[in-house]
Amino acid sequence: MNVALWVVAGLLAVVMLVSSAKMFVPKEKMAGMMGEQTRWVEDFSPGALRAIGALELLASVGLILPAVLDIAPVMVPVAASGVVLLFVGAVITRLRRGERKTIVGDLVYLAMAAFVAWGRFGPESFTG
Repeated sequence: MNVALWVVAGLLAVVMLVSSAKMFVPKEKMAGMMGEQTRWVEDFSPGALRAIGALELLASVGLILPAVLDIAPVMVPVAASGVVLLFVGAVITRLRRGERKTIVGDLVYLAMAAFVAWGRFGPESFTG
């Protein structure tokens, strides 16, 4: 189970790191990058997109580094819980916009983050 949690946390960290690029990519360019999957950016200001990107960057760091460096490893499930909240917001945004076809990826990432949070707070805690 520990290996599975590391793998899922690593994959989630990579996804969060890649998606944090919205801090640097202009809103108009991002809206047209991947078609329907990135149209949601039209609902947000450039500042809000940078804030979301910053949260994703922090999540990617928080999912891996605290455990690897053994400095406050309890931050791993806290970061995973933050990712859960981030993707709850993503799912709500997709539902509000009527983008039901593109919601599956967000639900998968939500489940991955919930798995890491559950596993690291519970059976495979770093403090145990």
